[in-house]
Amino acid sequence: MTKETPKTNRPKVLAYYFPDWHKDVRNAAWFGPGWDEWKLLSEATPRFEGHRQPRIPLHGTFDEATPESAGQQIRLAKEYGVDGFLVDYYWYDDGPYLQRALDEGILKADNNIDIEFALMWANHELVDIFPHAHPDNAQATRLKDGALDRAAFEAMVYHIVGHYFSRPNYLTVDGRPWFTVYDVPNFVAGLGGIEEAADALAWFDSEVQRAGFPGVHLDAVLWSSEVLPTAEAQHTPASLVGQLGFRSATSYIWVHQADLATFDFPTSQIKPLREAAFREYERYASQLDIPFYPNVTVGWDPSPRTNQDQVFTEGRYPWTPIWDPTPQEFEDGLREAKSFLERHTPTNPIITINAWNEWTEGSVLLPDSHNGYRFLEAIRNVFGATPPAEDRPAVDAEKERKSNAG
Repeated sequence: MTKETPKTNRPKVLAYYFPDWHKDVRNAAWFGPGWDEWKLLSEATPRFEGHRQPRIPLHGTFDEATPESAGQQIRLAKEYGVDGFLVDYYWYDDGPYLQRALDEGILKADNNIDIEFALMWANHELVDIFPHAHPDNAQATRLKDGALDRAAFEAMVYHIVGHYFSRPNYLTVDGRPWFTVYDVPNFVAGLGGIEEAADALAWFDSEVQRAGFPGVHLDAVLWSSEVLPTAEAQHTPASLVGQLGFRSATSYIWVHQADLATFDFPTSQIKPLREAAFREYERYASQLDIPFYPNVTVGWDPSPRTNQDQVFTEGRYPWTPIWDPTPQEFEDGLREAKSFLERHTPTNPIITINAWNEWTEGSVLLPDSHNGYRFLEAIRNVFGATPPAEDRPAVDAEKERKSNAG
């Protein structure tokens, strides 16, 4: 594997953003009028002695699909060294889901240009874990199938190229708009096989070129162990991403890289989980001929998504071991990721963080009543504040018109 010379010593810090903290028409139909995941968080209870639930946002709950709330989050991210949001993006056979946080919140904030953003296509099957009924019920009710056929995939591509890629603060790598695929095996299954999936991605690249870019930067999420119900582990990531033309790979969260059955229940230490994840990251880096970008995980506690009336017993997600690390332990993970990049020297160093706001999975950079701002401060301790934004060239009007025409 050929090593590259890094352009800068400071990696770009990208935090995954989970957009279920606003009212959504699908959620209203499934779970009742006005439902969002703040309800699950507010109803969470301690499930064992010392369990830190419910998590309480330091500045209270808010409607993320408003420019004002989004602007406050952008200011916080910029102040503490988060360069961009990788927004969980949902698109099914009948269109988008949870898109208002991005469309009506982040992109309409007065200061939206202060932070970059990109899409992380959350193409996994959506099942009813809001909350999940019981650990013995492994097959939760399916709400939507994330495996798109070619027609639905093309509809999504036309939409995202026209609505997002042309924005001046959309994240690019070497001029290519970034697009992460969360569940690569599910993508392949929906298209009908590896050959069909590769053809669809080649078409995607050509559409992005037609919009005036060099092409699309495809990023693959890799994992070694399934977590969500119905998920399948990717056991041969190097061959899979190579055949499909991905330009980088990363991880979504550390629990994807370890066998959770080998850890203490109900709570476990973070260091062994971190070590397991970075062993997998080194394995990926040795197999891939594209950059692998390490992930750093804030914590893990999906117990708010369990039925609070049931005994918390070990089972499938969300009845898993819980990790509630200290801010110092999170900082240790940041330093290990920094060291990983220094050893592997990608041209465009990047670190992903889970997560900006996964409150109901216990992985949150936003300040809470227990840790305050200390997780955010850890990012600034290791990497410094976000560098001044480079002057981004104005989007060519004709290029944007053609892009929007799809």
